[in-house]
Amino acid sequence: MLKQIYLDHAATTYVDERVAKKMLPFFTKEFGNPSSLYALGRRANLAVSVARKDVAVILGCNPLEIIFTGGGTESDNLAILGAARANKSFGNHIVTLKIEHHAVLYACGQLEKEGFVVTYLPVDEFGLVTPEKIIAAIKPETILVTIMYANNEIGTIEPIAEIGRAIKKYNEIHRKGKSPVLFHTDACQAAGTLDLDVNRLHVDFLTLNASKIYGPKGVGVLYKKKGFKIQPLVFGGGQEFGLRSGTENVAGIVGLSEALKLAQDNKEKENKRLTDLRDYLWKGLSKKISKLKLNGHPLKRLPNNLNLSILDIEGEAMLLYLDEIGVQAATGSACNSESLEPSYVLLAIGLPYEFAHGSLRFTLGHCNTKAEMDFLIKNLPPIVEKLREMSPVRLNLKEEKTRKHPEYKRACCVIVPNKK
Repeated sequence: MLKQIYLDHAATTYVDERVAKKMLPFFTKEFGNPSSLYALGRRANLAVSVARKDVAVILGCNPLEIIFTGGGTESDNLAILGAARANKSFGNHIVTLKIEHHAVLYACGQLEKEGFVVTYLPVDEFGLVTPEKIIAAIKPETILVTIMYANNEIGTIEPIAEIGRAIKKYNEIHRKGKSPVLFHTDACQAAGTLDLDVNRLHVDFLTLNASKIYGPKGVGVLYKKKGFKIQPLVFGGGQEFGLRSGTENVAGIVGLSEALKLAQDNKEKENKRLTDLRDYLWKGLSKKISKLKLNGHPLKRLPNNLNLSILDIEGEAMLLYLDEIGVQAATGSACNSESLEPSYVLLAIGLPYEFAHGSLRFTLGHCNTKAEMDFLIKNLPPIVEKLREMSPVRLNLKEEKTRKHPEYKRACCVIVPNKK
């Protein structure tokens, strides 16, 4: 059987065996509804409470500020739609980036339909924005700023703590005694590798997703700072402090908590290992493939993210050839992989179309090894060369060179007499 090399951990991860072991009892024996008053329900309720406290310890917040949701997308939507709708009496302006995840961009698009005004800030060639540009975009009617912690496609890490401090200072000077500008960050890609302390980050809302950190799919977290109102998106039994109704996913919540603890406990050692592997892969490929470009910041990036572009070929074609040899990777965002258009993130950082079309994203994880990087370094260059020979762009260039050749020009100048 063909060995599988999984290099798409930004899309999703497998469930760690230790996480699965923690979850298992809540699928079989401890299956109670946390809202039930009898012992089985009380034990389920206790499990949710313990998980909430464990997550709160990692985020440096009160357990009452932790809301469990159905995933990162729902958490983003609850933060953005919920905060905007709850605070619309104070203003109708929101600031975000052009390179945000679709969960953020489409939530902002929905708010525009409701009469809100959204400023989509550009980023530099690395995908970075400065605190100064954020503050410059704030207006008297601004109620929310939402900036992702780390980009899911190119891996660039935004200066969230600096932006948070700048917004806090702005509020102290310009919003004293008034409704402050709220600050939200999507930390789904950062949860396994970066600091999540909400006090050091100076955020009012923060979202997480279990499936990016070797936890289960279908469960996420929204941190909501005490004292700030949001409107719920889901109505029913009033679970999660009335902000996310529906019977809690006890097994998923327990799994998320365990996955987050494991990720944060091991992040320093694992970050170094992943950085070394990523850089080894980049150096190996850059020596063997011409017209190769690194996307995202060379240093301020997630340790497991390598996003590159190769001139003259399509990323989708490379993916198909890689899949045939057992390598699973991505081109652009996994949430938008059905589209053949260039990644909007790559276009936003100023990448030309011919480079943007040839993008590949390798995101490394716990299971990856140096031997797997060697396999990719050996096998990707021949794929690239083969596709370049087949590339319409390359063929057009060859045809253009032929037309410019002197012999071709002389042949075209031969006068063929008209036959009457």
